[in-house]
Amino acid sequence: MARSDDKKIITEARSFISGVLLLSLSTVAVKVIGLAFKIPMLSLLGTDGMGYFNSAYEIYALLCVIATAGLPTALSMLVSSARARGEGERIRRTFHSALSLFAAIGVVGSAVMALFAQRLAEMIGNPDARLSIIAIAPTLLIICISSAIRGYAQGFEYMSPTALSQLMEAAGKLAFGVIFARLALKRGLALPTVAACAVAGIGVGAAISLVYLLAAMGSKKIKIQLGDCTAECTTRRKSSMRELVSVALPITLGSAVIGLTRIIDMTQIMRGLQDIGVSADESNRIYGAYTTLALPVFSLVPSLIAPISMALVPGLSAAIARRDLAGERNITESSLRYTSLLATPASFALALYSEPILSIIFPSQRDAVELCAPLLSMLGGSVLFSCLMTTTNALLQSYRKQRLPIISMAIGVALKLVSTYALVRTEQIGVMGAPIGSLICNIAVTYLNLYFLWRYSGVRIEPFAALLEPLLASLVSVGGGFALYRFLLLRTESTILSFGVAVFVSVLAYVAIAMILGCITEQDIRLLPFGARIMNMKKDKNKTA
Repeated sequence: MARSDDKKIITEARSFISGVLLLSLSTVAVKVIGLAFKIPMLSLLGTDGMGYFNSAYEIYALLCVIATAGLPTALSMLVSSARARGEGERIRRTFHSALSLFAAIGVVGSAVMALFAQRLAEMIGNPDARLSIIAIAPTLLIICISSAIRGYAQGFEYMSPTALSQLMEAAGKLAFGVIFARLALKRGLALPTVAACAVAGIGVGAAISLVYLLAAMGSKKIKIQLGDCTAECTTRRKSSMRELVSVALPITLGSAVIGLTRIIDMTQIMRGLQDIGVSADESNRIYGAYTTLALPVFSLVPSLIAPISMALVPGLSAAIARRDLAGERNITESSLRYTSLLATPASFALALYSEPILSIIFPSQRDAVELCAPLLSMLGGSVLFSCLMTTTNALLQSYRKQRLPIISMAIGVALKLVSTYALVRTEQIGVMGAPIGSLICNIAVTYLNLYFLWRYSGVRIEPFAALLEPLLASLVSVGGGFALYRFLLLRTESTILSFGVAVFVSVLAYVAIAMILGCITEQDIRLLPFGARIMNMKKDKNKTA
């Protein structure tokens, strides 16, 4: 019996890791495409045009989070719980209710952005962003419908639709955004209009993604599970709607708080810099550089952690529904450990390598790189805490403690608002106040989430034990790699060569030290695709020797 339970735990863990890897790979590709998008857009629009572009995008992103962050997670949680109990009718009812709710939210949200574009642009202190806000408004409805399909598929731990649709969305955004911007420039349109044309490319990419998802609804894996909603299913939609909203609302509020931190940065940078004598155009240029260079690079690592939270929610929800304490413990501990293993060295690397990273990605933007390198270094300190915040939010949500992340996030945002307001308006600090405020916020939220998780989950975990060993391994490997980088740079005067060699050596050293310290175990390797085969080959070689 014990052997059967162990096999079940390993099977569930392997499924969890496979889902994480699939979403992580697609997320890496999406973020790489996103960075590739920034490079031509920056050359086409300049930092001024990117200020208009990013102002509209941040408003869209906040409304998008409010509209879609909680409901897909709630849908995947309810579907996975119903699956664990074998309640097929409830699955169908929940999906049909979610689709109706998503569509209604999308229509309202898109209308608000289009009708109140001028007022929104004036509120953030960037009135010329009005056309960009109007251009991106229809995208919200498209994303809402796409999110319903993604959430349903994730409830079955079927991650391919989400992964592939994200790739299509990013590729479409890159291609059409650049094409539209170039056409607008050739016609001699004003810069705010050119920025709006570039923003419209995001909607085209989202539409392509939705077409794929609608086609995927006809696939065998989803179609058989979905079926038609019966008369009884239709009459009980209201109860399903209430259940969805009750689960989704706290998650949405917690996620919206994250979006609010970006809005705080936007308004405080634009208005705060003007309060200390910086012109409106210069404030827009600084904001455009910060959001185009520093923030996208910073967000790469936290975005890789998001798949961990997306993949763990349905699996952990199912384990909780079955009252499988062993499965709960395995998923919870693994998610915290993998988060720390990925985020800790990345946090050190961004703090130390900010200037070479930005100069390699944006070689023609020397002034913007010089401005943003110190900002990215400060953001590097936030990477670990931002990643842990994402994972612990998902863990608490899986335990149906959705209100607790709201409390921690509200406290964190309050600290960020106060600190950013004061720091940006200090002449010696200026725009550096924005990343400092983010660091203060992320530390506070992470600490509170870990406390809530330790106190209220059904699993007795030791989260800080998972942080110390990756911290030591990162200090040695990344610190040593940076010393090597400085040495090679003096000898070769090649940033790309020095950086590449130093990072390669640091990665090898980190993996070796992590294995010596026990951060990476044989079981971890076996959970990876082809991991068991690799370990068996290693054992066969040892026997032969």
